[in-house]
Amino acid sequence: MGKGGNQGEGVAEREATMPTFSWEEIQKHNLRTDRWLVIDRKVYNITEWSLRHPGGQRVIGHYAGEDATDVFHAFHPNLKFVSKFLKPLLIGELAPEEPSQDRGKNSQITEDFRVLRKTAEDMNLFKTNHMFFLLHLAHIVALESIAWFTIFYFGNGWIPTLITAFVLATSQAQAGWLQHDYGHLSVYRKTMWNHIAHKFIIGHLKGASANWWNHRHFQHHAKPNIFQKDPDVNMLHTFVLGRWQPIEYGKKKLKYLPYNHQHEYFFLIGPPLLIPVYFQYQIFTTMISRKDWVDLVWAVSYYTRFFITYIPFYGILGALLFLSFVRFLESHWFVWVTQMNHIVMEIDQEPYRDWFSSQLSATCNVEQSFFNDWFSGHLNFQIEHHLFPTMPRHNLHKVAPLVKSLCAKHGIDYQEKPLLRALLDIIRSLKKSGELWLDAYLHK
Repeated sequence: MGKGGNQGEGVAEREATMPTFSWEEIQKHNLRTDRWLVIDRKVYNITEWSLRHPGGQRVIGHYAGEDATDVFHAFHPNLKFVSKFLKPLLIGELAPEEPSQDRGKNSQITEDFRVLRKTAEDMNLFKTNHMFFLLHLAHIVALESIAWFTIFYFGNGWIPTLITAFVLATSQAQAGWLQHDYGHLSVYRKTMWNHIAHKFIIGHLKGASANWWNHRHFQHHAKPNIFQKDPDVNMLHTFVLGRWQPIEYGKKKLKYLPYNHQHEYFFLIGPPLLIPVYFQYQIFTTMISRKDWVDLVWAVSYYTRFFITYIPFYGILGALLFLSFVRFLESHWFVWVTQMNHIVMEIDQEPYRDWFSSQLSATCNVEQSFFNDWFSGHLNFQIEHHLFPTMPRHNLHKVAPLVKSLCAKHGIDYQEKPLLRALLDIIRSLKKSGELWLDAYLHK
């Protein structure tokens, strides 16, 4: 008993003497070689750990010097498991007089959002309907089968070929939405099973890399529409986005392309080229440079299956051209759906907002319907998906009223549009940004 009592006193004494830090001190540690962050008022030194972080060092590094409580809970469904990795990194806690939020972030919004999340958990909205995802996978397999049967039965003429290409593009788009679910760990309770299913779907059904997708997409979720942090707004000087970037480019007299015409050349180099050219190049160079042989094998299995299936009908060159056309069609679908939620919203430098406000400023929704849900893979509920990335997509519409209510309480704009308007807003947004660039270029 005495020994146990002494141990208890020792633990209490260590906790009582734990170092405390101010936000001013914590914010100094936001460099690549020196990274601290805060979770639930505990201060962690993640400098070395970030190099081994499964989601990639960049996504965790984007919160260096900040409170990462809400993003930590948003990305990790199994908190007990990941908490084991935090213990060795603990170096102290926030000083008692310090607020829980850094940089003047709205503490009331943060508190209300955490209550909302607890309500969603109590409503079992993070519980998966496995039949939903099984049927989704089944309809992708059915589309692949229909595509093959069309060529097998009707031959390789122009009409059967076009029909087959559109069917395959549909299956590829739907497989893209499905891999997105597993990549976000929103299907199975065990992380490992999500990872295995993710590699199978994105690798064997699409010919891409799970690790490449994770490292890119998680950064987008952590800091959406933030230059230098969200790779989705890194347009390699081909487009200028939002208000800040076009004005900066204009002031500096940067003219890599005639940006006042970007809403026109978008149709030539945006949807047609993103997947068949840029993504394909980036995926394979990333796998090879990082020696990601597991993902490479999965990707090769897709191409092996595709060419074995279609070379007998088209020959090697014909099958390659046929695949490129399928990618071309899929790319249009992917670009329009993904950009209708983000490119039309605020795109700027780091504003240091609370989690709830940052997601609402960067995302908007498209009205619900059976077609819109299917067509977009439920990314028409982009707001809810960004707030709760591990929530199964079939439950996003259930949490939407709670999100709308919280937005109304705090005067935050909750944007929801018809599908056609959302698609047209992409062009309007590019045109507006291009005009801002031209005005700054000519007059500032």
